[in-house]
Amino acid sequence: MAKLAAGQIIVSVTKKEVITPHYIRVYLHGEGVEQFERTTIGDNNKILIPPDGVEQVYFPTFGAEKGEWNHPPKAVAPAVRTYTHRGIDIAKQLLVVDFINHGETGPASKWALHAKVGDRLGIMMRTEPKVLYPPADWYLLVGDATAIPVLSAILETLPAGKKGVCIIEVHGKDDEQLLPTDADIEFIWLHNTAPQNSSELASFVKSIAIPATTKFGYVAAEFSSVKQIRSYLRVEKKWEQKELYAYSYWKSGVSEDRSQSDRQAEKDTIR
Repeated sequence: MAKLAAGQIIVSVTKKEVITPHYIRVYLHGEGVEQFERTTIGDNNKILIPPDGVEQVYFPTFGAEKGEWNHPPKAVAPAVRTYTHRGIDIAKQLLVVDFINHGETGPASKWALHAKVGDRLGIMMRTEPKVLYPPADWYLLVGDATAIPVLSAILETLPAGKKGVCIIEVHGKDDEQLLPTDADIEFIWLHNTAPQNSSELASFVKSIAIPATTKFGYVAAEFSSVKQIRSYLRVEKKWEQKELYAYSYWKSGVSEDRSQSDRQAEKDTIR
């Protein structure tokens, strides 16, 4: 197999934990994890899931001459999905990735459900640090289950003395988690057994009293929820662009690769 580019490694499952009924944590071992020593916990990465019956992971390659990605043949091409890693252990050469269990409706959830020790994945990940949030006195953290990994990473790094509200929508009471933080955060858990149909995230955001202080919002959820929340904060509440990061991780009824252009366009609508 050809030498992998920087930021690309092949990993194999060493352990799997069912954190809640709809939340699976997978531990992945592979050579080359040390290149992610400076990578920010909570940053996004791409996972490459080989098709059934294909053991080797075939990475896309970038053709500098034409400035475009060259993808492997369809028969061996992996499904590429965006995920947030939850941990990196350089000494043990481990990556930790959390998956939302929504059945076998998508390649990543299906893979995580059936993953066993030795199963392989490809990883493509940034090797440089990324700032997830700026300094502020008050934080608004909003997301559905898909956002728990990044919201957890933010909460873990918020210093004592900071305040805020964290609103997370999950399937049910059993899917609530203890998310450690030194900050003074009010947690609001919403229950929704059919997030693909509707969500109350935007309504709850509108009910939050926003203090007159420096603030920052991090919002990550389904397309329509993010669109409503962005409009409310930026247009109605007059938040500045630098005070809000809002991006839809998924769009109901549309696969990630097919919805990417819509989600990016929506992110750029309000400047």
